[in-house]
Amino acid sequence: MDKRKIILILGFAGFVAMADNWVVSPILPSIAQDLNVDVPSASIIITAYMLPFGLFQLLYGYLAERLGKRQVITISISLFTIATALCAFAFSISDLAVYRALTGMFAAAVMPVSLALIGDIFPMEERQSAIGSFMGISFLGQGLSMAIGGSIAQFLNWRGVFAVYAGLAVISSVLLFTIGRKIPSAKNKESKALMPYINLLRNPSSLMIYALVVFEGLFLLGSFSFLGGFIKTTFNLNNFAVGMVMTAFGIMALLAGRKSGTLAAKIGRKKTAAIGLSFAFLADMLLASIGDFLPIVVIAVGLMGFGFMMAHSTFLTIATEFAAKARGIAMSLVAFCFMGGGGIGTAIGGHIVSVSSFERLFIVYGIGLMLITVSTFFVKSSFRMRAPL
Repeated sequence: MDKRKIILILGFAGFVAMADNWVVSPILPSIAQDLNVDVPSASIIITAYMLPFGLFQLLYGYLAERLGKRQVITISISLFTIATALCAFAFSISDLAVYRALTGMFAAAVMPVSLALIGDIFPMEERQSAIGSFMGISFLGQGLSMAIGGSIAQFLNWRGVFAVYAGLAVISSVLLFTIGRKIPSAKNKESKALMPYINLLRNPSSLMIYALVVFEGLFLLGSFSFLGGFIKTTFNLNNFAVGMVMTAFGIMALLAGRKSGTLAAKIGRKKTAAIGLSFAFLADMLLASIGDFLPIVVIAVGLMGFGFMMAHSTFLTIATEFAAKARGIAMSLVAFCFMGGGGIGTAIGGHIVSVSSFERLFIVYGIGLMLITVSTFFVKSSFRMRAPL
């Protein structure tokens, strides 16, 4: 099968999953208002999504090896379609939290298993470019979701956002069940449930990368979760305007996804990851200090997107080298660490905002990102050595 078609089909599944994944932040204020809760309380739906999204990565990594990566992606995106549609019918924050938890549970397979499948299909000399293209398409969904989601919420309501994304998920399911059936997908019947995870965590090189990803999720994703609420509160913008501002994140993430491989080849992975994390740190500092000036906010949101993709695509590429015979497990563990950290960061961030302010949140998480940036320079082997099972 043409490798470009493989990237496009998997990329569209990633596009849909990431669009749904990130859309809640810009419409969170509207959800809170409609369901009669404040924004910090409504943020429970983000945590409800992220925690099962992270936890179920571990199951999907095993299932992908045993049942086949393409097969797992196809089934999960179909169930994801149903869960997303249910979100449109929630009538309380508790209902919505349950439906978002189901959505996160089924969405969990798409990104890590797709990346593992790309790692199987593409040789090392083509892999960085293939991963960058896949991530670029996926995060284009994330970027457009903010403008599209904000527009739908503004002219219809937030329920319409989930209805539209359920429709997109139907298209992705059809593609995977038809053309996508030709995507090669090997099965590893000898894969054991726990040993690959244990071996990865025993290896100091891979363990260090996973630890960095946990804190990347906690501080970077934790910061992102409250951008929509911060912009809405500070500038009193409508949903469409909030979505347009946050689109800067997706646009810059797309740009970084295309350039990170080239940059890493020139200056090394360690410096590339550090540059990305430092950009995210700078974004938080700008939001905390000059966040009442809209052009600066747009710049900060763009810097956060660029920094995120620059750092995270580096970590992902490293992880594809950890376990050639259990790549699905290695990639699922990355996603588990990132989204698990993000879920915890969002929960803690909600408490910080409720007792203090958005600015305090950005200061605390910005300092956390600075500490991670510095930590990357003390990691010696993880960025250059393969950590085999």
